[in-house]
Amino acid sequence: MPGPMSDTTTTCRPLCGLVLAGGRSERMGQDKASLRHPDGRPLGVRGRDLLAEAGCDEVFVSLRAGQDLPAGLEETLILRDPPGGSCGPLAGMVAAMRARPDADWLVLACDLPLLGPATLAALLAARREGERFLAFRSASDGLPEPLCALYAREARPLLEEALAADFRCPRKILVRNECRLLEPVEHRALDNANTPDDWHRAIHS
Repeated sequence: MPGPMSDTTTTCRPLCGLVLAGGRSERMGQDKASLRHPDGRPLGVRGRDLLAEAGCDEVFVSLRAGQDLPAGLEETLILRDPPGGSCGPLAGMVAAMRARPDADWLVLACDLPLLGPATLAALLAARREGERFLAFRSASDGLPEPLCALYAREARPLLEEALAADFRCPRKILVRNECRLLEPVEHRALDNANTPDDWHRAIHS
């Protein structure tokens, strides 16, 4: 039986997972998706595995055009941004939704080393029919965390419109469309590791 906040119409839809791993990692100085988590897995592989374990029917990894394949993803479904430059995570999300227009999407940044399965389980348990977005509230500023979030297939036109207008900020899209927010369930699970210092703090916390 679905939980009190879930809906059978929504939960019977295909659910695909997307790991966003196409960033240039300039502040980190190396590809973040290839960084090895203390559990031994590269971050890109760990994100893929978390989405599969959460129940996604298929899991894709989003990369830039021409980007080297991150470590451990040789047997993974890959989606690439169009040639000519990346438009950030929004381009990867739109490409994914075009590839599987029948599906809802659980979207995850690759650089969340403290994320655990409880966070994804809470997100999925809270799904409601008719909602285009569902995200967690940032512990730092109270705004939506767009890169560990659910995007229903009905969100695709909004994302495509934003991409066409060169409006590349997923967080602002969620804010402007009154995304329902959940409170975080795991301490620091949504902390990004963008720099070597961030990474050091995360893996030694």
